[in-house]
Amino acid sequence: MSEVSAFVLAGGQSARMGTDKAFLEFEGKPLISLALALAKTVSSDVRILGNPEKFHAYGMVVEDEFPNHGPLGGIHAALRCSTADLNLILAVDMPFVETRFLKYLLDQANRHSAIVTVPRAGGGWQPLCSVYRRPFADLAQTALEQGHNKIDPLFDRTEICVIEEHDLEREGFSAEMFRNLNTPEDVRHAARYAGGSQRTASN
Repeated sequence: MSEVSAFVLAGGQSARMGTDKAFLEFEGKPLISLALALAKTVSSDVRILGNPEKFHAYGMVVEDEFPNHGPLGGIHAALRCSTADLNLILAVDMPFVETRFLKYLLDQANRHSAIVTVPRAGGGWQPLCSVYRRPFADLAQTALEQGHNKIDPLFDRTEICVIEEHDLEREGFSAEMFRNLNTPEDVRHAARYAGGSQRTASN
């Protein structure tokens, strides 16, 4: 396995939540703690992408070089500071992603020379649960300098390894794991879903 670094995209305050998503409690713990624990199961080099003043108590924080440009700014910052071949980007608000899937994702990235290994499931691309190689930073920087913040269009401009939904199903994964928490209703629904599923960060 190539060297791996992992980065948790902590994000900022959600207008719909009224607070930072990262501090929202799910299953008794802040989402930031759950995401960091998950990331640490696949890498010893885990950092937070976000505001150092908010998140320094949770671990090493990497600040955006292009602030207020959304997740692409965070991915750019991660790849600029990384020395690893493979870089896992994980959004803080995906509490159903499992260690087993991350290991599968990294294995696929390691098997291919693609710049990005990205799932396409659950209704679209999942760029915030993907693996990036450092050259993607150049594409990101060009886009950011031009005022473009969207990630998906950049996939047409580089080599990607796509993990399709049928690939996931074949390996025993459900696209439901990409469910993220955007509203209070999402949190309530996720809590009900969690009651009927098993989420693990250890195998």
